Formats: sequence, C-alpha cells, structure tokens
Amino acid sequence: MTSFPAVKGKDLISALRGAGLVVVRTKGSHHFIRHSDGRATVVPVHAGETLGPGLLANILRDLKLTHVNSCRSCFDGSAI
Repeated sequence: MTSFPAVKGKDLISALRGAGLVVVRTKGSHHFIRHSDGRATVVPVHAGETLGPGLLANILRDLKLTHVNSCRSCFDGSAI
C-alpha cells in the first residue's frame, strides 16, 4: 500500500491548479474542483488540519491521478 504524506487542503488545491484543475465553487470549507475533461472532486480546506491518507487517496482516485504524477510538488512540500 502506498503511504501519503500529510498535506493541507490549501496546498493540495494549489498543486491541483498546476495540474490543470480549477475551483468551480465553494460551499463553506469545501472546494469543488473540476478539470475541463469532466473529472471532479471536493477538497475540504479546514484551518490547521491535514487531509487523512484515505481522503487524499480518494481525492486522487476521483481525479484519476497518482501521487507520482501531476501532484509531485505537493508531496515534496513545495508549491507549484
């Protein structure tokens, strides 16, 4: 099983923007992310909290991404 590092929702959104996704709307602390080809998911952005490994895996699976491609800088700790 692949292990994921601790990532904040805000950092994940900035990495996903670099991968061509956009925030289409926000409801409370939940940011709805969509790609032009139709892939979509919701990323929670709660202050001071990191995304759990299961939630992060589900978000990446919804977007058909792996942590090896497209979001590499998110997991390296640097911003895109």
